[in-house]
Amino acid sequence: MQVNITFRNMFATDALRNHVQEKLQKVVDRYLDKVTEVHVTLSLERYLHHADINLHAGNFHVRGKEKSEDMYASIDMAIDKIERQVKKHKDRLKTHRAAHVHANGPVLVRYEIFSAKEEEGMAPEMVRSNEFLAKPMSVEEALMQMDLLNNDFLVFTPPNSTDVNVVYRRKDGNFGLIAPGGSESTLPPKKEAAAAAK
Repeated sequence: MQVNITFRNMFATDALRNHVQEKLQKVVDRYLDKVTEVHVTLSLERYLHHADINLHAGNFHVRGKEKSEDMYASIDMAIDKIERQVKKHKDRLKTHRAAHVHANGPVLVRYEIFSAKEEEGMAPEMVRSNEFLAKPMSVEEALMQMDLLNNDFLVFTPPNSTDVNVVYRRKDGNFGLIAPGGSESTLPPKKEAAAAAK
């Protein structure tokens, strides 16, 4: 397991590094077969200690983010959150119907962020751009992944297709799916979607 730890606005200590690695190793040994990498950011902001942990295991990605007045407590709470989410994911997979076979691989997607400030006669200014891989998964899996990451949307490709789809969380509490036109919706029935998002 490769653990990358970044310290911001604070001193890097071996004690904190060891604490993070030991706690993460227990979760990995208990629930996961293989973890590709873990990115950890520990920072001090306005007297609060922030721990932001991102764990990647193949197509599975989970995040734990916590803050408190003590860094060790923040780390413990963030890893506890990751452990709960990993356990929930494993339980879902046990009860989920037969796994889909994904013939296609990830699709490279580019996104760009533009400045909200607009000057008359000038095009919006691009602030940042990046690329990421939209991974193949079913809509149910995308809803689970979005929930595990605590995100408001998730970009993915459906099984056996390279079409880019987006599931997103609506303000009314429901979920939306953005997909290329001309095909029938692949959203699961309402009860299944609600169960997948819990």
